[in-house]
Amino acid sequence: MSTTTLTAADTATRAPERKPSTWTSMSGRPPSTSTVVRTTVLIAGALAVVAPLVWAALSSFKSAEELAQTPPTLWPANPTFDNYTSGLQAFDFTRYLTNSLIVTLAATVLTLAINSMAAYALAKYNFRGRTVFFLVTLATIMIPLQVILLPVYQVVSSLGMTNSLLGLIIPPAATPTGVFLLRQYMLTLPDEMIEAARVDGAGEWAIFWRIILPLSRPALAVVAIFSVIWRWNDFLWPLIVAQDESKQTLPVAIARFASQQAIPFNQILAVSVVTIVPIVVIFLLLQRQIIAGLSQGAIK
Repeated sequence: MSTTTLTAADTATRAPERKPSTWTSMSGRPPSTSTVVRTTVLIAGALAVVAPLVWAALSSFKSAEELAQTPPTLWPANPTFDNYTSGLQAFDFTRYLTNSLIVTLAATVLTLAINSMAAYALAKYNFRGRTVFFLVTLATIMIPLQVILLPVYQVVSSLGMTNSLLGLIIPPAATPTGVFLLRQYMLTLPDEMIEAARVDGAGEWAIFWRIILPLSRPALAVVAIFSVIWRWNDFLWPLIVAQDESKQTLPVAIARFASQQAIPFNQILAVSVVTIVPIVVIFLLLQRQIIAGLSQGAIK
């Protein structure tokens, strides 16, 4: 009998290998207690976060009478889109949506530009007082907006930017959190690459634009999603600066709409769901870059 025949016979009589299931380790043992506890806690936390959003989305299709039932129901008995049509027509939704989009996009671009340049200087340039400057920048994270609200408003008022979209875009552009995240990520980039580009004759702006920024895309995505969330959901600063209704953003407009004497909760839920959708879409599109940026920035 040839070797080929023996090999074929052995293969036929050999028991098929069992693939480890998702709940067993590679050695075939069940998962440890810590793994089960960690997974359970993470699933419970995810459900706790998602549950209010799901309830709001489902309740936005309920009528006012069904929404006021006790005990409340999860699924709408008679789903209707009237809440969206009537809610979006109850106030000038298009204007407030346009203001929010302009403020969010412009402020995010300005934030990425300012924070990336500051982070690059703090990460790759050696100058006197660099550590002190970085610590001062990092310490401003602990200062809430309410503490510096009056002096910042006085500066904005002296520059004539009240009741304008510029007053909503420029003052909150530089964020210490963005500088910190980008600096930590840029520290992981090798200095030899920058020195080689300088030897080849590349200028500082070319190095920053063609090398540093493309390699920092994961960190830039993290700062971008944070900036979008902050600007889109910002309420206090637009409420104070944009006193003219034509310059207000969606959070302020929805709060004013909810403060009416007869509060249509079903319409408020519908409008709120519409405002949440852009944030969810952006997060889903950038979630890989967000995870990569946070993990890479935590290495240093």
